[in-house]
Amino acid sequence: MRHQRRYTCVVDVMVLLHRDDGRVLLLRRAGDVYASGLLAPPGGHLEEGETVTAGALREVGEEVGVTIDPPDMEFCHLVHHRGPEGAARVGVVFTAQRWSGEPRNLEPAKCSGLVWADPARPPADCVPCTAAVLGKFVSGDLLSTHGWPTTDGSAR
Repeated sequence: MRHQRRYTCVVDVMVLLHRDDGRVLLLRRAGDVYASGLLAPPGGHLEEGETVTAGALREVGEEVGVTIDPPDMEFCHLVHHRGPEGAARVGVVFTAQRWSGEPRNLEPAKCSGLVWADPARPPADCVPCTAAVLGKFVSGDLLSTHGWPTTDGSAR
């Protein structure tokens, strides 16, 4: 019996800080990072031994200096996507409407600015997966794929 390799992938966590006016916080990536110059929500990948909730809370604290009480953070979307090199990733997206502190750029080597954007009309310079996730956030869809070929060979 032939054994197949176990499927593994990176787990990304993202947090959509959602203001009363409906806008969400996006960061302009900068420096020697993936998608430099493009917009994405606060987030990153899980560290060894970390839960998705703990990772999301850590990332939003490290990147924009806000604290979210865990009950104020809600799961809003799961995206199975492919990175630019084609590697599989799973993104767990949370939203929060309450937090402590004023969002600010704590990682100037990786971020050149903060933008409050309308998720129903994502800026044209979003990371492609971010634009797709924002569309799903607005529609309330809980699950999506992005960057995978369809049966006709095109990417979705």
